[in-house]
Amino acid sequence: MEKLSDKDKQLIVKNVLAACKDINKLNKRGYNFLYLANGFIAHYNLQGFKSYYTKTGLPYDNRDLKASIYFNKSYNQYSNFSPSDLNYEYYMDKKEVYNTICEGIKNALT
Repeated sequence: MEKLSDKDKQLIVKNVLAACKDINKLNKRGYNFLYLANGFIAHYNLQGFKSYYTKTGLPYDNRDLKASIYFNKSYNQYSNFSPSDLNYEYYMDKKEVYNTICEGIKNALT
């Protein structure tokens, strides 16, 4: 697993935050990041993922992408990895990106 470049990190964060406002903006890069994150399932493909997270407007709807991302934050910290583990840098990059997304969500709500 390759370490994420700074540009990849920025593009993932930008896309996922845009998708939190409009799920139709989610692209393959953002989808690949999210469905590989802990707490998410692939929903078969990008279109299935978008379809699932299209809000129905019903009370108690759990299809809110922002809420799902924030809810799964603790599962995406990879604290069980140490620097001597294989792919450590990759998982720390994923943690950094996930936390940056969560910060963007939090900042948008305040």
